[in-house]
Amino acid sequence: MDHKKIRKEISQYYFTVLFVILNIIIFLICTITGELLYNIGAFFVWDVVTKKEYYRLLSAVFLHYDIDHLFNNMILLFFIGRIVEKYIGHVGYFVVYIFSGIGGNIISALWELKIERYSYSVGASGAVFGLTGALLVIVLFHKGRLEQIKWQGVVVMLLLSVYNGLVVDNINNAAHIGGLIIGILIAVIVSARRKREGNAKTIHFSDTL
Repeated sequence: MDHKKIRKEISQYYFTVLFVILNIIIFLICTITGELLYNIGAFFVWDVVTKKEYYRLLSAVFLHYDIDHLFNNMILLFFIGRIVEKYIGHVGYFVVYIFSGIGGNIISALWELKIERYSYSVGASGAVFGLTGALLVIVLFHKGRLEQIKWQGVVVMLLLSVYNGLVVDNINNAAHIGGLIIGILIAVIVSARRKREGNAKTIHFSDTL
């Protein structure tokens, strides 16, 4: 086993690995402490609005109700996240993950206030949707194909995920869609900037020949 090669590979997506490990550790703590962390950190719009507990917009992203919820999100986070982090960089990835999670919960809060139906919500799904949206943008910036990934496949996956959120109970689809939109917007900005920087470097190099 080539440990240097493994370390080099992981160094390309260490935030992804960190977030997966962090989510697992927090879930293990929750199994020991019971409802404590859920009571403190789960997203609930009235706790955010009336008690001004704004931290819940972020803390809820790192909480999961059961092992299936955790497993599904962490599988997607690892396989999608490592590709996104590899192509938009560590900082861009971190911004997409965190702000998609927070942004998804903000959109969820606005939607719940509009329809006047309120519920507790936890999970990294909004952040994962944001990363999936970012993946779509990255693939499109690579002319519709990145490694073995085609843009059509990403779109189908997103449509199926949104549909599943619409037909299955107890899924915060507003947070999913909000996270998706935030992830797409951030990825467009980051990808466009990286592309401009790449073109500038190419032009600068050509001018010196």
